[in-house]
Amino acid sequence: MSFAAGVRVLADGAWPVFAFRPRVLVIYWAFRVNYRDAKATEEISVTHSELRVRRVSTAAMWWNGCLNPLWVQLDQKAPCEFGIERLYLVSRGRRVSIASFFWDRTKRQACQSFNAALQAPGAGPTYNPI
Repeated sequence: MSFAAGVRVLADGAWPVFAFRPRVLVIYWAFRVNYRDAKATEEISVTHSELRVRRVSTAAMWWNGCLNPLWVQLDQKAPCEFGIERLYLVSRGRRVSIASFFWDRTKRQACQSFNAALQAPGAGPTYNPI
């Protein structure tokens, strides 16, 4: 419809207006890319026996990893002026990047939550009689 309206404007002699029509296609493309990237997910679950990371990317590729929570440490790449840039789970020489699409403020909160979650398996299972 935008192209048809542009041809109409061009036929009326307003050719400078027609030059702005490709921008509509660029905006449409940007929205499509944003919508596609929003489908990426990452799920991290911590129990006393395992830490499981499940990641689904925008290309429908997935990665599923399992780590021992007693051996996992949280590492962060944090230049002073930028805040936390990257978060990693490190276990026996393996580095797994997590929370890559979070903002800095959310990464700081996630870092605190992950540290608390990683401390719980070291305390051992809790006894809960029903």
